[in-house]
Amino acid sequence: MEKANFKIQGMTCASCSRGIEKSFADHLGVEKISVNFASGDASIDFDKNKISLNDIFKKIENKGYTPVDESMQKVVFKIMGMHSDHCVMVIKNALMKLKGVFSSELNFANAYAKVNYHSYLVTAEEIRKTIEDAGYKAWLLSSKEDSFQKEKEMKKRELTVLKRKLIVGAIFVIPIVYLAMIDLVDEALIPSFLSPNTFPFRFALVQLVLSLPIVLVGYQFYKIGFKNLFKGSPNMDSLIALGTAAAYLYSDFSFYKIAVGEHSYVKNLYFETAGVIIVLILLGRYLEMLAKKRTFSSVKKLLDLNPKKATILKNGEEKVIPVEEIKVGDIVVVKPGEKIPIDGEILQGQTTIDESMITGESIPVNRGAGEKVIGATLNKFGSIQLKATRVGKDTMLYQIIRLVQEAQGSKAPIARLADIVSGYFVNVVIGIALISFLVWYFLGFGFSFALTVAVTTLIIACPCALGLATPTSIIVGVGKGAEKGILIKKAEALEIAEKVDAIVLDKTGTITEGKPVLTKILSFGEKSERDLLKLAFSVEKKSSHPLAEAIVSHAKKEKITPLTIDNFKEIPGHGVVGQMTAEMGAEKILLGTRKLMNDFKIEYESHLEQIERLENQGSTIMFLALNGVLLGVIGVADVVKGSSLAAIEKFTKSGLAVYMVTGDNKRTAKAIAKKVGLAEENVFAEVLPQDKVNCVKTLQKQKKLVAMVGDGINDAPALAQADVGLAVKAGTDVAIESADIVLMKSDLLDVGKAIELSKRTMRNIKENLFFSFFYNSVGILIAVGLFYPLAGFLLNPMVGALAMSASSVSVLLNSLRLKTMPL
Repeated sequence: MEKANFKIQGMTCASCSRGIEKSFADHLGVEKISVNFASGDASIDFDKNKISLNDIFKKIENKGYTPVDESMQKVVFKIMGMHSDHCVMVIKNALMKLKGVFSSELNFANAYAKVNYHSYLVTAEEIRKTIEDAGYKAWLLSSKEDSFQKEKEMKKRELTVLKRKLIVGAIFVIPIVYLAMIDLVDEALIPSFLSPNTFPFRFALVQLVLSLPIVLVGYQFYKIGFKNLFKGSPNMDSLIALGTAAAYLYSDFSFYKIAVGEHSYVKNLYFETAGVIIVLILLGRYLEMLAKKRTFSSVKKLLDLNPKKATILKNGEEKVIPVEEIKVGDIVVVKPGEKIPIDGEILQGQTTIDESMITGESIPVNRGAGEKVIGATLNKFGSIQLKATRVGKDTMLYQIIRLVQEAQGSKAPIARLADIVSGYFVNVVIGIALISFLVWYFLGFGFSFALTVAVTTLIIACPCALGLATPTSIIVGVGKGAEKGILIKKAEALEIAEKVDAIVLDKTGTITEGKPVLTKILSFGEKSERDLLKLAFSVEKKSSHPLAEAIVSHAKKEKITPLTIDNFKEIPGHGVVGQMTAEMGAEKILLGTRKLMNDFKIEYESHLEQIERLENQGSTIMFLALNGVLLGVIGVADVVKGSSLAAIEKFTKSGLAVYMVTGDNKRTAKAIAKKVGLAEENVFAEVLPQDKVNCVKTLQKQKKLVAMVGDGINDAPALAQADVGLAVKAGTDVAIESADIVLMKSDLLDVGKAIELSKRTMRNIKENLFFSFFYNSVGILIAVGLFYPLAGFLLNPMVGALAMSASSVSVLLNSLRLKTMPL
């Protein structure tokens, strides 16, 4: 099985996307297909042994649409070492075995290799390595421009073409409307040589000639509309094509009658109706595309973050190169005020970095040697040298862009209703239009009246607004989240999050900082706290335990020099043992748990009250003994994050049940729970890593919709089990992969923002769906002439076209309101 993601051009409504999905529903080799009308994205899972991507593209093209594989890239290599056409075949066979290579063209004479490949399956570097593994030397000469840039230019070109069509249509439609409608004001305003009473044939001929360019700029409606109609899957273009073709063909018939002498047909010309409808639909599409462009602005903003040039250090000299040419391992120089071009590690220098564009965190952070930095962030003050660790599409920025695009292209469950309705809607509308035509005609209202009703019904009932209602809100909502450092990986999570009524929080790294710090040194004898710290530092510097890191880090800050220790031994679950050198007296140092003290029969019960007081404050206690005598204890704790208390208070006030899960002992867990305002009964303590998922299941059995927030590998099963999994970016890749939402700031307050974003997005979707259903229902009732017997009111087809376009633009503008809402 393979998965392909690509764009589809030419879709005009949800019926188009529904029709494409249906055409693959029972197709051999296609496991799953999802087509998003609003974004133009398509995703398909298929068996490449049963159907190729080329066959899939041809099938889509046969339905009248244009598939665009943005991942298809082309690279050109110069190859050294080829001696014959046999070498060409060796390289070609090696390339074609590489997953993701679509085609390759090699030329022995000029030693070039042109390779077309899918960038989501393979990289240019992997292709180059494959050639070299086959025994040849390859240099990358050129590569196709970035797919994001290509999409941008493609949309710009599409908008330009649409604008030209609109201008041409408007130029020719204005004189037609003038000729057809001005007699309603004063017939004398019509030029005498075109008077319908004196020169009816000339009057009709001018309208016919003027209408031809309009029909030509709207040919796409007929090409796609009739093609889908004849295949049994009509769409919005089918409605436009039927409506305007009916008006235009009847006008042609009237022109013929006028030409043969039946001048009364001069009143039955509908060229202006067909022309105005086409121009208004083009205008609606143009405005719709402009609005859509704004809905995708979040991705554009992310793309614009990356600098175009970078300075690398090569052979002791600084050299400015395009960012695309940076390789992993290169030394990159970033000066004050410049953007960091890649993800890397600081080798030299100290600086302050503004990471707000990636994490949403407004406060700049200090970074120095050995620390990691993120590409596209702003270096504010110091000059630094970095080692490139991730470049190009491996950087965090491009991973974020990929997540945002995938989420914007995905479908939420609520979209299924609109998809189902849209799938049947066009057929129903065609039926209603035909019935209304027959009813009014046989009631004696005449052919022209019945045709007007049918055309108006076809035009006004296009389900375009219905198809845009859900995906546009999701596109804007996901983009809004990305701007605030909340990455939503799929639309379903955005829908479910608003319904969450219970939140399970992992303690370490989520509620707390996840990094233990030394909180207290308590001496029980004559030795000072500094003396105790020196002894503890001396044995713990050889340990890799997280608690040891807290002691070592604190001692280094205090600028303490450790003693030399011999016979170091680490006892898992108990502590460490070491011995001073002979010159220092060969005294034995013990540092560890109660178990270690019990093993060496060291008395500590007399100090139990002080020890338990520290434990009740949430500290993990380490006992320090020298030559069999307890000198004191050291308290180490994983401190609570500054925002945890405020976040949990906010969750509780909003009616959410908040739980904490931890592997810590009950006393420590209760101490942390007390600090953040959690009830004791809502604490799962002493939970083994593999059992965290059972805590989520327990709450789900109580009919709760559960959100799980975690950061570690041991949180991954629970994140996957939860109805919505939220991972903090500071966590492991496994946790992030298992989650539905990623919080870039590792801040619990952002959990609340994610839920609030979900609520606002779903409210926006429901508003759009209500407006769309209401508009289509009322629009059809008016169009079929229901109010004509009651009020003498009949809707003009041109007004119907304007209303249809306005409905789509209204839905888009309502979706764009999400961008202005503060989080």
